This record gives sequence, structure tokens and C-alpha cells, in this order.
Amino acid sequence: MRRRRAAPPRPQHAPAGGSRVTIRTDWTREEIAALFDLPFNDLLFDAQTIHRANHPRNEVQLSTLLSIKTGGCVEDCGYCSQSAAHETGLKATKLMDVRAVLQAAAQAKDNGSGRFCMGAAWRSPKERDMPAIIEMVKGVRQMGMETCMTLGMLSEKQAAQLAEAGLDYYNHNIDTSPENYANVISTRTFEDRIDTLETVRAAGINVCSGGIVGMGETRADRIGFLHALATMAHPESVPINALVPVKGTPLGDMLADTPMAKIDEIEFVRTVAVARILMPGSMVRLSAGRESMSEACQALCFMAGANSIFTGDRLLTTPNAGDNADAALFAKLGVTAMQAAPQAHLEAVAAE
Repeated sequence: MRRRRAAPPRPQHAPAGGSRVTIRTDWTREEIAALFDLPFNDLLFDAQTIHRANHPRNEVQLSTLLSIKTGGCVEDCGYCSQSAAHETGLKATKLMDVRAVLQAAAQAKDNGSGRFCMGAAWRSPKERDMPAIIEMVKGVRQMGMETCMTLGMLSEKQAAQLAEAGLDYYNHNIDTSPENYANVISTRTFEDRIDTLETVRAAGINVCSGGIVGMGETRADRIGFLHALATMAHPESVPINALVPVKGTPLGDMLADTPMAKIDEIEFVRTVAVARILMPGSMVRLSAGRESMSEACQALCFMAGANSIFTGDRLLTTPNAGDNADAALFAKLGVTAMQAAPQAHLEAVAAE
């Protein structure tokens, strides 16, 4: 008779009796690998248990992302259509007018978004652009929405200016593991990314930092990517992107028409679940790549602890699922849009 293989020991992370878990920043790669190796149902059960102990159930935050300055970036990120080094056919634009940005924010609010994210294709913002950037932050905040910016690397002075303007979140993704980073980007280092995150944190701005899966990386790279995030002060938002292969980019051309062009959906869900377990208090966002995911995959991601998405038909330069598709999926799943700011929800959960 065939002997059953013994299951690997389960990491000691699940909350007892539904209580809130202790935030850890001392995770080891071996512990994270053990989480990835759990039977799928056990992993999702543990992730959902931790999610319910730390976040309101069946509520997902709706965010909108607007490209306020598109293309012409001097960085060579291998996945990005906005790099001046890549022949993607994308036309570079100047920084948008403040009034146009605020009109887009007002429309996003009318469509149910609680957070408005603004992205500019820069290595770092120039001082001449900061007054307009600050006006955008102040204007969106006056509408009662959370604000997020992604502008590349920041100086301490720029971070302080954004903090004074009331910026809620600053997005700066680490993209992948430290070991794999140079295979994706050569114009800056992984340490440059970490330095910017520390600058933002020191200025008192919430951190939004995640990465991209499906770039041909190994599971060891996904473990390393999550390990880097989980062993720093946890980002308040953790976007998990699935690569959208864009023709003309190094990664898009390399992965086009290959089995590696789309990450296995079960592995993607595992990545979301492990992120939720490692960073219990963070908002885990399904970001780029949702338009190619099945409804079942997205539903499993919500089960695994994802509680934020980008809405609308486009992200920065790539397609997105769209408001109608999202509303239909939410109706099927009994999921509702988060009405209050995440921090208010977390305080309510803690008081229960």
C-alpha cells in the first residue's frame, strides 16, 4: 500500500480564537517558504482567519489610479511601457494641469473610489513641478478622499513638502527580490528603492510598496520579495501586480507567447495569501493584471485577504477590468465597497 507523505509542520502564525495577531518583522525566508508549501486550503483558511481578525470582512477598498505625467522616463524598468529606452509607441506627455487632475478625482469619487492615486513617469520630480504636485494633493484631500502619489525617488525636502500638503500614501514598489532586481532594472538599485521608502516613512507619510509577479521569476524570488517587505516596518498598502506583458518592453518581448507570459493563478493566490499572513494590518491590493484574471481567481484572492483594488478601465497605461465588471463581480460575491478610510475600519475592528 502506498504510504502517505507526512504534511510539513505548520508555521505558528494563526491567531488563537480569532484574536488579532502580533505584528512581526523577524520573518525568515524558511518560514515564508513553509507558508507557500502549505496545502492550498489550509493556506487560504489561515489567511482568511488572519484577515477577519484584522480587517472588516467582505469589504474592499476602491482606488483610482491616474497617470498625471506619462512616458519619457529615463529609467529602464524591464516591464514598463513608459521608459524612454523602450520602443512601445507610447507618446510622452507633460505634467497634467491641476484642474484636469482634480476633475478626474471628482469623477473617481462619484464612481465610489475612496483613494485617488496619481503617478508620474519620473526618476524623481524636479523642483519646478512640486508646486503643482502639492496643489493636486491638497485639492484631492479637500474632496474627502485619501491621496497617494508615485513620483519616483524623493529627496528629504520633497518628502517633507508632500507630508505638509497632507499626502496620505506614497507608492514606491520594490518590484521583486533583492537578488532578482538587477535582472529587471539597471538604472537604480534595490537599495535606492529602500532609501526612498525610509525617506517617506521618516517624513510621516504612509508607505505603499509591493511588486510584480509573473516576470519569469522563481518562487524563491517571490519569497525574497515578500521577505523584504515583511522585515521592514510593514507598508500600510501592499500592491500585488501580475505582469502585463507590453510589446516593446524587454520583459514583454521575452515572455510573449510563452507559458511564462501568465503566472499560474493558484501560485498568484498563494502569493496574496502569504502577503496577508506576513503583514496582517496592511491593505493588500490586487493591482495590475486583473483584466486577464478569471473571476474565480479574483474571488480566491479576496478569500486570501486582498481587500483593495484599482477600479476604472485603465491604470497608468494598461487596461483594467472596469467599473461595470467590478460591480458585477462584487454582486456575485456579496462584497461591498469600503465606505470609510481603512484606518477608521481598523480602529472599529480593534474596538470589537
